[in-house]
Amino acid sequence: MSKTYGYCRISTKQQNIERQVRNIQLAYEDAIIVKEAYTGTKVEGRKEFTKLLKAVKAGDTIVFDSVSRMSRNAEDGVNLYMELFNRNINLVFLKEGYINTDVYRSKLDINLPTTDSEIANMYLKTTEQVLMLLAKEQIIIAFGQAQKEVDDLRERTSQGIETARRNGKQIGQEQGAKLVTKKSIQAKEQIIKYSKDFKGTLNDIAVMKLVGIARNTYYKYKREIVEKQGNK
Repeated sequence: MSKTYGYCRISTKQQNIERQVRNIQLAYEDAIIVKEAYTGTKVEGRKEFTKLLKAVKAGDTIVFDSVSRMSRNAEDGVNLYMELFNRNINLVFLKEGYINTDVYRSKLDINLPTTDSEIANMYLKTTEQVLMLLAKEQIIIAFGQAQKEVDDLRERTSQGIETARRNGKQIGQEQGAKLVTKKSIQAKEQIIKYSKDFKGTLNDIAVMKLVGIARNTYYKYKREIVEKQGNK
């Protein structure tokens, strides 16, 4: 029995993947959802997607919210599309339905009627080949557009950084600045509370174990606490 999978991918774990899940399930209620957070344009390196590609069999279907979820590298995307097509795996792209494998397959199955004229038959054969090339060109364009979006974003980011630098703005964290996180704040509060060097009664080793931080991090936080108190 054939299966339908829905592949959902985001670039970081902080992004919301549920929109993709919802779109796929609205179209394919019984789809087996595969989720992945992966930064990069290439197919190689995506563990969950690699597992899915090994699991699918002829007649199975993979549904993507858009072509960019399959690949944002044009060459990789087209090559993988043709590989899966030749394995008789059905591919569905909700936003680019015109390149779904059933659409591509239907264009390859064109059988123009033959005639008694050799010249006419040559013309018809050429017409079939052109239509097939045009169908594949649509696939190439779709993946090319996905890659262009990535390239454009990188270019805009690069230009934005350069503009900010020229305007004298600091890019990234200033040299020597201390990175403050919620975890570091909580750890320092506990060090102050429990260390005998501050308000507590425990030695360094005991506080390290209690707070659950590494030795280097512990002493780094202690130095920062002392520096801060000295500046008051």
